[in-house]
Amino acid sequence: MQSRELDFILNTMLDSHPNVSDLNFTVGKPLQVESSGVLKEVAITPKIDKLTPFQTENIAFTIINSDSRLTRQLVEQGSADCSYALGDRARFRVNIFSQRSTYSLVLRKLESRIPTIEEMKLPKVFNKIIEEKNGMVLVTGATGSGKTTSLAAMLDEINQKKAIHVVTLEDPVEFSHPHKMATFNQRELGQDYDNFASGLRAALRQAPKVILVGEMRDRETMEIGMTAAETGHLLMSTLHTVDAGSTINRIIGMFDQEEEQLIRIRLADTLRWVVCQRLLPRKGGGRVAAFEIMGMNLRVKDSILNGEEEGKTFYDIISQAEPFGWRTFDAHMAELYANGLITEETAIAYASRKSEVQRKIDKVKQTRGEKTSDIEGLDLDDDYSKEVDGGKGKRRKR
Repeated sequence: MQSRELDFILNTMLDSHPNVSDLNFTVGKPLQVESSGVLKEVAITPKIDKLTPFQTENIAFTIINSDSRLTRQLVEQGSADCSYALGDRARFRVNIFSQRSTYSLVLRKLESRIPTIEEMKLPKVFNKIIEEKNGMVLVTGATGSGKTTSLAAMLDEINQKKAIHVVTLEDPVEFSHPHKMATFNQRELGQDYDNFASGLRAALRQAPKVILVGEMRDRETMEIGMTAAETGHLLMSTLHTVDAGSTINRIIGMFDQEEEQLIRIRLADTLRWVVCQRLLPRKGGGRVAAFEIMGMNLRVKDSILNGEEEGKTFYDIISQAEPFGWRTFDAHMAELYANGLITEETAIAYASRKSEVQRKIDKVKQTRGEKTSDIEGLDLDDDYSKEVDGGKGKRRKR
């Protein structure tokens, strides 16, 4: 397959449905795109009912383009990550992986323009986060939840306001940051460095004020990241965790048990913010982001050092710090429901504590004068009551 043939296929897939975020090539299925979070088939001429192993392998090696490192990685490790540019129209983050002795591909469409914090309607506390001078800021969530986009918006705000050196370590480079007030050096895994740990270790000698690490994948990267935060750098990165509490536990769980207390101390000293996000189905179509945001205070530091206790969980601490811009997923989902952006069913389905979200939704309904229960037709029997006396049933009028 030649590049122009692949480009024709990719253009057709992008034009097939609105809000396309991912392109999927899987043996035994037709061409598919993810549109607003739902996989949909793509019609193409000549028609492809089911992709064959030869077709997906051909597409994979057209994208790899004789790169020996990627070929070796795919054969030895079973998957490979790279990027692909569709002319001036789009760039993709590509993952090629083997399954049942065939190759599959998923291409994530990368936005060409960096959105601003205001355009994304991110919580106002994001403007406070970018004012940090050192420490760690972690943005967490599932794959495809928009972590990279949120980080790009914060870095763009830094780029507009601060004359500093920023080094990014990415796999691959997703947003290209132009030089504004800040000076950006963006390094891509495989081309500019071997792994995140070695790239981060080298970054400490490159005099940056801000370091972005695409993902904290292992213990070594996390340890060097904490060292960078301890030595006066602002380190920003991502983790695949579902909420603030699981983020703390994941980091501590990367290390051996005998190191746990030291890691708790270092983490309590270096962590500044944990921002967790989920993408929810928007009422009427599309998707909307929900956030859980936790900063650092004495109660959070104590819970990191000594672990969570009854009434002192990270969820409880965040709930009580809402006046400072912190919020739980449940509080934000209730807010999204109140603003008409998501349905009650969506809020309950994605809730961390379903009863808490239901209580908040009922309160919203009460302010609107809506019913909070489907139970109807119940009233009290005010006329008679039964009283059992000495084994004899008597009815007494009240």
